[in-house]
Amino acid sequence: MNDHYRTLAARAEFRQKIERSEFLGIAFPVTSEDAFFAELAAAQKRDFDATHHCWAFRLFHDARTRSSDAGEPSGTAGKPILAAIEGAALYDAGVIVVRWYGGIKLGTGGLARAYRETAAETLRGAQLADRYVYARVRVIVPFDALSVVYRLVEPPHVVLAEERYGDENEFLFDVRASRVNAFAAQLTERRLRFILP
Repeated sequence: MNDHYRTLAARAEFRQKIERSEFLGIAFPVTSEDAFFAELAAAQKRDFDATHHCWAFRLFHDARTRSSDAGEPSGTAGKPILAAIEGAALYDAGVIVVRWYGGIKLGTGGLARAYRETAAETLRGAQLADRYVYARVRVIVPFDALSVVYRLVEPPHVVLAEERYGDENEFLFDVRASRVNAFAAQLTERRLRFILP
């Protein structure tokens, strides 16, 4: 089970000129299509004088990818931008490449290279972050086992999310999806009651 991926930690930008055309790459973390299109609308409003706003994104939760040439010749912008995202092995990432046409035609090969390189350079300069898919496990802990349960914490694989003390002490753990069975076996070994998601 794939419960780990890399994404962008923050927005990043990269600007370059190629044959008098100016290219601005904008990369940002995004977790839904709606969030991506809100960023695209903001970029189109901010850089309203640009010739093209070409883009691509790749989401983790449903492995969805989309891209657009935004008026450039078919296959010369969106797919090369998406190839840069995939080449960087990133998910939950969106990239917009804004172009201001400078009067010199680049040809389809030159355009594809310009869009791919701008996207790739933007991503190269970005801060990255690791993300994990967690399952929430509820554990009932008697007072005499409190020290035992704290030793189960093992970030980023097992994270203590919450502690509640009362007649029954309840601990909520976020456990990487691929490790839930092993974690449950540890709890059973220690004779702790637990509830899996």
